[in-house]
Amino acid sequence: MQSLDDLEVGVMFWADRDHLAAIKALGVRCGQLGIAGSTELDSTAVADWKTAVAQERFTLVTVVAAYNGESYTDIPTVQRTVGFIPSATRSERERRTYDVSDFAYALGVGSIACHIGFVPEDRHDPEYATVRDLVRRIADHAAGNKQSFALETGQEPAPVLVQFLKDVDRANVGINFDPANMILYGTGDPIEALGILGPHVLSVHAKDGNWPPPGKEGALGTEWPLGQGSVGIERFLDKLKEVGFRGPLNIEREADNQEERMIDIAMAVALLKRLTGREI
Repeated sequence: MQSLDDLEVGVMFWADRDHLAAIKALGVRCGQLGIAGSTELDSTAVADWKTAVAQERFTLVTVVAAYNGESYTDIPTVQRTVGFIPSATRSERERRTYDVSDFAYALGVGSIACHIGFVPEDRHDPEYATVRDLVRRIADHAAGNKQSFALETGQEPAPVLVQFLKDVDRANVGINFDPANMILYGTGDPIEALGILGPHVLSVHAKDGNWPPPGKEGALGTEWPLGQGSVGIERFLDKLKEVGFRGPLNIEREADNQEERMIDIAMAVALLKRLTGREI
């Protein structure tokens, strides 16, 4: 596997939406592979991805699990549908995460990640212990595959997540820090949160967005192309260096129009390469 530079620019992309050659053509050598709930993870998929990664000389740094039935329409919908909080889908999603871990292991990827959903702020809430124990089981499965397990940030304030990580008490569990999510969910200033969560950061997303509109309870903020939202990408990069993070900067851009999305990702690649002194 090729060695990567400190803060190398990468892309978060999706197995069922993106072609690896098109992602590589943006000028990146690494990234995170997203796995939708409906994506096949059989031996054929493993063989196909092994071939593609080898041909493109591309490094997969994380495999990210998403699940059938999730919706990010607004905050109440996220609370009802995302991650391990909805009890009706919990067992199915736990099994699917094991499958994603095994798929990542077959590809030689040393980290998996997902949104686990809104962690209850009350540690005495029965759901808190249930989700904590589920995360422990997934962490133990990942450890058996020599993997870390990164929890996506944004759906709870940084101190709540720090306490949850402490209660999970697994050395291979940390976070995938997404600065835009802190803004989109209105859970705190991302630079301040990164200072709190820094020791637990396993991977990051380079994403931007604006705060929820005032007076609209339950509304999410709006994602924007990198550099055009409220994150402050220069401050974000400075803080990453301050907390000692040296891993890839995985650009994430979700847009309904695929052509627009790829244009925005290309612009983000150019921006980050300029800011990190690696002009295209």
